[in-house]
Amino acid sequence: MDGQLRHRLVRIDEPILRVPQLAIHLAEDRKSVTLDPQRHVNAVWGVGDAAGSFIGYVARHAGVAEADVLAADLMTHDLTPAALIGSDGCLLSAPRLDNQASCYAGLEALLAAQPREVLPVVVIFDHEEVGSASDRGAQSNLLSAVLERIVLAGGGAREDFLRLLPASLLASADMAHAVHPNYPDRHEPGHLIEVNAGPVLKVHPNLRYATDGTTAAAFAVACRQAGVPLQRYEHRADLPCGSTIGPLASARTGIPTVDVGAAQLAMHSARELMGAADVVAYCAALQAFLFPEA
Repeated sequence: MDGQLRHRLVRIDEPILRVPQLAIHLAEDRKSVTLDPQRHVNAVWGVGDAAGSFIGYVARHAGVAEADVLAADLMTHDLTPAALIGSDGCLLSAPRLDNQASCYAGLEALLAAQPREVLPVVVIFDHEEVGSASDRGAQSNLLSAVLERIVLAGGGAREDFLRLLPASLLASADMAHAVHPNYPDRHEPGHLIEVNAGPVLKVHPNLRYATDGTTAAAFAVACRQAGVPLQRYEHRADLPCGSTIGPLASARTGIPTVDVGAAQLAMHSARELMGAADVVAYCAALQAFLFPEA
């Protein structure tokens, strides 16, 4: 090495790792297996000493010597391609739909929309699933800092920036739980969410979602403008609820926020499932939200 630190991006699209599940025959009650993250999710990638060094394997793919690898941020990813499934191709089976589907829909909305009297911004944060507390997560000052720099670059002052924040609208786009056909009792019976039935507006009385009446109305208008149906999600009051970056971003910026998503099944599994038609509807709704009609 020459004493300088360099970054290398590496992507290995080969099936080298596998976390084998315990056979049900070996489970204590032969019905279920409880996973301990310390003991039960270690991946298998070789046999004995022949496997060698994993960092050495990665280094070879990065084109560097193993000794030159000082640190690494690595993650595994599913290699099975996304596919339309079902008798009529009405379902989309893919890895990482949560939250790649929202990233795709947001970018498609931004690229397809016609600019008007608003400045659209699409922000794709990192580290949402581990708490967002990083230099580029939703708990950071990144969004506020970038928005202020945009205002200053356009000739505005900090006072203009502070006035624009409460006058703006933020859509926290995440995925939503469709009613699972095998576990219907896990869902609020008055708000049954279906796949291929349109975008989902998410509400929670304890603000696990940032939606309020005003922002809910704004997204309902966007769906009406886009010509897509709207579903309204309420979590069962007797079950713990997940959250999104909506409350974090809203608290950091002071921008009124609505939490929305697309319905899916098997959230956070290696292989997730959503309605194929919902992709188009989700894009259309976010486009209308970014560029509302006068």
